[in-house]
Amino acid sequence: MATAYEKFNLHTTPEKFYIEACDDGTNDVLSIDRVSTEMILTVRKDIPPHAVTRPICGIMGTIRLVAGTYLIIITKKKKVGDLLGHAVWKAMDFDVISYKKTVLHLTDNQMQDNKAFLSMINSVLLTDGFYFATDYDLTHTLQRLANTSPEFQEMSLLERADQRFVWNGHLLREFMPQPELHRFAFPVVHGFIIMKSCCINGKIFDWNIISRRSCFRAGVRYYVRGIDSEGHAANFVETEQIVQYSGGKASFVQTRGSIPFYWSQRPNLKYKPKPQISKTIDHLDGFQRHFDSQIIIYGKQVILNLIDQKGTEKQLEQAFDKMVSSLGNGMVKYIAFDFHKECSRMRWHRLQLLVDMVTEMQDEYGYFLVDVDGNVLVQQEGMFRSNCMDCLDRTNVIQSLLARRSLQSQLERLGVLHMGQRIEDQADFEKIYKNAWADNANACAKQYAGTGALKTDFTRTGKRTQWGLVMDGWNSMIRYYKNNFSDGFRQDSIDLFLGNYAIDEADMTTPLHETKDWKFLTLPIIMVVAFSMCIICLLMAGDTWTETLAYVLFWGTASFVTAGVILFNGREFVDAPKLVQKEKMD
Repeated sequence: MATAYEKFNLHTTPEKFYIEACDDGTNDVLSIDRVSTEMILTVRKDIPPHAVTRPICGIMGTIRLVAGTYLIIITKKKKVGDLLGHAVWKAMDFDVISYKKTVLHLTDNQMQDNKAFLSMINSVLLTDGFYFATDYDLTHTLQRLANTSPEFQEMSLLERADQRFVWNGHLLREFMPQPELHRFAFPVVHGFIIMKSCCINGKIFDWNIISRRSCFRAGVRYYVRGIDSEGHAANFVETEQIVQYSGGKASFVQTRGSIPFYWSQRPNLKYKPKPQISKTIDHLDGFQRHFDSQIIIYGKQVILNLIDQKGTEKQLEQAFDKMVSSLGNGMVKYIAFDFHKECSRMRWHRLQLLVDMVTEMQDEYGYFLVDVDGNVLVQQEGMFRSNCMDCLDRTNVIQSLLARRSLQSQLERLGVLHMGQRIEDQADFEKIYKNAWADNANACAKQYAGTGALKTDFTRTGKRTQWGLVMDGWNSMIRYYKNNFSDGFRQDSIDLFLGNYAIDEADMTTPLHETKDWKFLTLPIIMVVAFSMCIICLLMAGDTWTETLAYVLFWGTASFVTAGVILFNGREFVDAPKLVQKEKMD
């Protein structure tokens, strides 16, 4: 495999950027013209002595904003661990550097727009969870890597990467047509990676979780639901659990993704907006595209649908069940499990019902296992595709239970666990296991919903606690605020970063300057004033109680009526995306 360079220096002059590869035995330098944006390969002696030099950890890529092109670099990294002898890094800090030396050529409005777009790029970069490796392909599972051709093995990291999980793919579009530059860049995945060295029975083994978040139909909780016309599901995450011991290795892969037909749940100030299933689109076409691709990549599919089978979620469960039946594909099985009903009143032991329900299928599908000599003993032949509404909290709980069951068998076959021993009885490892899966839940939840996951007290401790319920309430409040009042900006940021919205040089206007309706400012002011007057009247009573009551009723009624009007027109008061057209979001 053509590995990428690991160490770099950035040399800056007014005319060019020189990115010097500092690995042993290389003389390569990437030269970027700051005026023409041309990229060429040169050598160390071409770097001017007067250039300003700084060490960097890598290149994310380039992006065009209103002021011109920007170079995005990784300035700080932290080692997560080693995977099969290859270092895996977490990108900790970034810098966005303009090719242009000044923005004086812009109008005031253009400067404001450019500043807004820069803040969007930085918003994505500040989202925790960007990982990379310079000599290993993090975008593929162990099983996919084992089933590749010799030609694939010779490709660069950029060429061979699974594009679903390359979050800097759009930023590297200038690098892709020039193979000689491929060693200066690497795919960056977004999600969660944890690597732990563990010990059971005096035997030390490596245990890892890698969650890869898809960049297709990426976005935030309420603005991206369902699938697109290509069959890509919102919040699709591939999670791989890897074990390495004494030269042997095993992995177990699961996926999560939004309910794969056309539905939306736009925020409207209500705590839980009602889901809407599209009545104008052929659902089965996109549904079939989704599962056709899943079967090609992963094999047989078992859908674990964890949503409620009553209330507003009921229509989605019924539609999902009907669509699987209409698909008529024997490779796709559907299991509905009403998580909230089954586990109500703290009956979390009832999750074992679902685990028992799928035991036979999990044994049939197996996992990927390679012995010390590199011989593939077993391949994973099927996939559990879990979902709830957000594919976060309920989903992660179930995935952790299935992963533990797989790990039990893997550790037995690798010779770590003795026959009859159970993972649950290994106190030290069980603590590591539960905390890692809870951390995985938090990472995925922050990236999609803006807060940590709910129900992580069960994942960490194996039981539901009162404190856990309090923390879930707090996180739910934060989610409500972010989903209604800041997620439009987050969605725009992701769309800009991934290239779903491209800035047009010829068009001097941008969608950022959207004029708000008069109700947006007027009604909240009226409501606040009316509510304040109501409180003042209560605190400063009039001459008679009837006079006080009349004032309180008047201002109280005014505040409630105004609040009702605001809720009725809820969509006009939330922070909605501006960059991608509304019909694409619905």
